[in-house]
Amino acid sequence: MRTRVFNGKEQIFCEWRHRWVRLTPEEWVRQQLLHRLVEQLRYPASLIAVEQAIRVGDVHKRCDAVVYDTQMKPLVLIECKAETVPLTQKTLDQALIYNRRLQVPWLILHNGPQTIVVHLTGDNIQITTEIPPYNG
Repeated sequence: MRTRVFNGKEQIFCEWRHRWVRLTPEEWVRQQLLHRLVEQLRYPASLIAVEQAIRVGDVHKRCDAVVYDTQMKPLVLIECKAETVPLTQKTLDQALIYNRRLQVPWLILHNGPQTIVVHLTGDNIQITTEIPPYNG
């Protein structure tokens, strides 16, 4: 990951947005997770959208990241928080609200030290800490 200081502010290059962005604690967590997904778990970088805009009712929202399958159907919704922000029911509720629109089978909540993976199949919800390898 490339970082720099520009106009006195730290930035990181986001390979998915093809531009320099402000290096906030949440952005650092997001970039680390995305690189792990690509480099270790073989998620195709080209099928990951960062800051994905969605509409929930009349409100415009942005998902931290969405992973698509090869048919461009949403597969994984990713919600990141800074390392100092605990993953709580509020974090899960936020992801579930976004998922009303996307209808993905996988949610990944991540803050660096903690990862919660939720697998949604019909009315069944399974929670784990293991991120599944890409299967798109």
